[in-house]
Amino acid sequence: MSSGTLYDKVWERHAVAELPTGQTQLFVGLHLIHEVTSPQAFGMLGERDLEVAYPELTHATVDHIVPTEDQSRPFVDEAAEEMMAALERNAERAGIQLADPTSGRQGIVHVIGPEEGLTQPGMTIVCGDSHTSTHGAFGALAFGIGTSQIRDVLATQCVAMEKQDVRRITVTGELEAGVEAKDVILQIIRTLGTDGGVGYVYEYGGPVVDALDMPGRMSICNMTIEGGARAGYVNPDETTVDFLAETDRFREDPDRLETLRPYWESVRSDPNASYDDVVEIDGDALEPMVTWGTTPGQGVGITEPIPDPDDLPADKRESARDAQVHMRVEPGETMEGYEIDVAFLGSCTNARLPDLRRAAAILEGRTVHPEVRALAVPGSQRVKAAAEAEGLDEIFTAAGFEWRGAGCSMCLGMNPDQLEGDEACASSSNRNFVGRQGSKDGRTVLMNPQMVAAAAVRGHVTDVRTLSEVTTV
Repeated sequence: MSSGTLYDKVWERHAVAELPTGQTQLFVGLHLIHEVTSPQAFGMLGERDLEVAYPELTHATVDHIVPTEDQSRPFVDEAAEEMMAALERNAERAGIQLADPTSGRQGIVHVIGPEEGLTQPGMTIVCGDSHTSTHGAFGALAFGIGTSQIRDVLATQCVAMEKQDVRRITVTGELEAGVEAKDVILQIIRTLGTDGGVGYVYEYGGPVVDALDMPGRMSICNMTIEGGARAGYVNPDETTVDFLAETDRFREDPDRLETLRPYWESVRSDPNASYDDVVEIDGDALEPMVTWGTTPGQGVGITEPIPDPDDLPADKRESARDAQVHMRVEPGETMEGYEIDVAFLGSCTNARLPDLRRAAAILEGRTVHPEVRALAVPGSQRVKAAAEAEGLDEIFTAAGFEWRGAGCSMCLGMNPDQLEGDEACASSSNRNFVGRQGSKDGRTVLMNPQMVAAAAVRGHVTDVRTLSEVTTV
C-alpha cells in the first residue's frame, strides 16, 4: 500500500472511525450541491426529521438544468423549474448559501468552487456529480457521491468510503503549441483505459503538470473519473497558492492564507513517498487528441490513423466496431476532415477564462463555417463577466458563435442545448457517450478548446497547428 502520499495524509487527517464494513468514516470539509442530485437527499432528511448538520460547510448552485439562452423565471421546462424551486426551498430552509442566477456568482459547480476560494489544499470535498475529481487540482481529495451519500453528508458531515491504491502518473517533457492539458488526460485515458483506474486514486505530476496553470490542472483532474479512478490530484505548490490568493476568500484576508499555508504544504506527497503503481507519459510526443469513438478512451492524435478493431485487445473489439459504425468512421483513416455540424465550447472541463482566451485567439479575424452551429458557454457568471471585460464575447459573436449564459449546456442533454438528429459535434466537454448530448443519433468528438475553434471555422475536424495563434497550456 502507498505511504507518505497526499492521499494518505489527507485521508488519515479526516478519518473519524473504521466501520465494521471495512470502510472509513471520513469528515467532509466541503460539500457542494446542485439541483439535480440533492432534492431526493433533502427528502430523505425530511422523512427522518433530520436537520443539515453543518450548513456553513455546504455550498449550492444550479448548473445542469439551467438554460443558457434565457434564464428568466419560471423556466420554460417545467421539470427544470421544479428542480430549481426545490433547491431554493431546501437551501433557504437549511441556511445553505446558494449561488443562483440572480447572484452574479452562479455557474457550474466545479467552476465556482475554485473561483470562490472554497476549494483548498488538504480538504475532503464531495458532490453528487462524477466530475468532482476536478477539485483535486488543488491538492484536495474530491469524490463524486450518490444520493444516499449526499443524505449522509447533509445529516452528519461524514461519508463512508473504502481506501484506494495510489498510482503516480508522471508527464515528462514539454507540450508543443496547440497541445493542451485536455490532450494530456485524453492520452492518459487512451493509454490506461477507461477502466484502468478502477481501485486507484491518481496523483499527477512531472514537468508538464508542474508547468500547467490551475485551469489546466483542473482539466486533467476533471476527467480522472473517465479513466475509472476514484479521484485524482496534483500536489499544491506556489501556482496553487497564487491562484487562491486572487479569490475573494483570500484577497480580502491575506493573513488567513498565510495561516493556512503551512497545512497546505504539509499535505504534499513526501519526496520518498511510496506508490502502488507508477506510469510515465511522454509529453514531448503528444499532439492534439480527438476521439473517434463513443468513450473518452477511444481517441487518437490528430495525425494518427483510427485503429482496426481486430488489432485491439479481444475485450475492446466489439465496442470499437459498434463505435465506428455509430461515428461513421473507418479504420486507417484519420479524424482530420471529419465534418461537423455543431461546435461546443464549454463544460466543467474547458469553460474557464483561459480556455475562452485560447479559443478566441484562433477565432479572431475568422468566421464560423456557414453550416456549423457554434456555442460558447462560460463556466460561471464570473467567467462570463471577466471574458466580456476583455472583449472576448465580441470576438466570439463576430466570428459567428452564440455567446451564452453560464451552465453545463450541451455537455449533457438536461437543458435546451442539445444535438438534433445525427448532428456531429466538436466538443470541449468530457464525455462522448451515445446520447450524452441529447440525441441518441448524435455524434460527439472530444478535443481541446483551440481545436473546437479550428473545427468551427473549417467545418470539419482540423489540426489547429496548421493555423496561427496556437498556444501552449
